[in-house]
Amino acid sequence: MSGENLTTPSAESLAEAARAAQDKGLPPVHEWTPDFSGDMDMRIARDGRWFYLGSPIERPGLVRLFSTILRRDGEDYFLVTPVEKVGITVDDAPFVAVDFEAEGSGDAQELIFETNVGDRMVAGPDHPIRVERDGDTGEPSPYVLVRDRLEALIDRKSFYRLVEIGGHRDGWFGLWSGGEFFRVIPSEEMDVD
Repeated sequence: MSGENLTTPSAESLAEAARAAQDKGLPPVHEWTPDFSGDMDMRIARDGRWFYLGSPIERPGLVRLFSTILRRDGEDYFLVTPVEKVGITVDDAPFVAVDFEAEGSGDAQELIFETNVGDRMVAGPDHPIRVERDGDTGEPSPYVLVRDRLEALIDRKSFYRLVEIGGHRDGWFGLWSGGEFFRVIPSEEMDVD
């Protein structure tokens, strides 16, 4: 979050504007260019929980609604309506991939992910998988692109399942989906007990 507060945006005003923009599918937040309205005390934790004024937002429908007006500009995250652009804090990725289905096998395989807010996408050229590794521990953090520079952290149970169906190619262990091979870890670094 950055900048000075120009107005005092509220979660209620943002929710109302988001509902109004929900006619067909996702609102076109990438087309909206309102002036920056200020920062809001809203945070998305690494585990995908949303907080407002320090308290968890318990209504899944409201979280889903806010997720549809989320936009990333540079490294910052905003809730955007046609008239407001409000900065929020995102601890890691704004979404969590909580499950997936695998259809097909080998290079014909498709991995269909579902996020904590109900988005579904097939990993591939438009929805790549990437893995970052902690420099000290080597622990992987896998992500899949959901939409418009917004990623989902793939949860641990799903990642373990993905590793079970992965394979090796050109010195890398990785995953096939949508005709693409996504590198996870160099084959030589795989633990084989």
